[in-house]
Amino acid sequence: MRRRFGRLGVLAAGLLAAALVGGCTGTSGAGDRGIRDTPAPTSVAPGVQQQRALPVYYVLGEGEQARLVREFHAVWTADPVSGAVAELLGEPPRAPDLRTGWPAGTTLRSPVARDSALVTVDLAVPGEVPPERAALTLQQLVYTVQGAAGTTDPVRLLVDGEPVDTLWGQDVSRPIPRADPYATRLLVQIDDPAEGATVSSPVTVKGEAAAFEATVLWEVRGRDGDVVRSGATTSEEGMRFSPFRFSVPLPPGTYDITVLEDDPSGGEGRPVQQITRRVTVV
Repeated sequence: MRRRFGRLGVLAAGLLAAALVGGCTGTSGAGDRGIRDTPAPTSVAPGVQQQRALPVYYVLGEGEQARLVREFHAVWTADPVSGAVAELLGEPPRAPDLRTGWPAGTTLRSPVARDSALVTVDLAVPGEVPPERAALTLQQLVYTVQGAAGTTDPVRLLVDGEPVDTLWGQDVSRPIPRADPYATRLLVQIDDPAEGATVSSPVTVKGEAAAFEATVLWEVRGRDGDVVRSGATTSEEGMRFSPFRFSVPLPPGTYDITVLEDDPSGGEGRPVQQITRRVTVV
């Protein structure tokens, strides 16, 4: 059974919508369209504690198919970067198909520190992570930090206040850079509506994709699993992470909205990447 998520997911979606309307997409000047995370709205003054829609990265899939997927969480904080890291370590994903690689009990020991070209995160890490999951688990942290900060600066990791050479078999003696987004992130992403959101018709779906020829497919299934609507849209650019949106009229009810890649190989290539979010239309 799918886990439902209600009030906070709706709040996060509302904050995200306000951020997008305000034109506050975080960028680093690096020219990578994959860096389109949205930190706190610019209307919120730095240092003022507010609820902010912060990008938090979780893992979808297992083994070679595992990829990072972001959710926007409503977090009450005066420090968006520290707030996003604390959310990553302390809160589960809203969507039931996502998971975190971070061991239970991992905590942020002190506020995230930033200088002109480096972000330092000091953690208490009580548990182990299997070697095959370690690299992507570290990238959860890197992507979350950089998304909340609106930067591509590498992340210097401290454990219990001290630098360490390795963690879970991974070299962390140097600041950790962001891994290639095309090999790390899921290539299709629904940002809005959030999992479990209550929405009105027509339902507007917004997200990002790095899709072949900018083609993004979508379908809507009812509670019985049957497809009730389907179609295609385009992202702003092909083969690079860029925004897409579409609207679909739906009668009241609960639906699963799936966004997926086009498959030019006709099933001969790797598995098609897709993401599904459940919403209720009123």
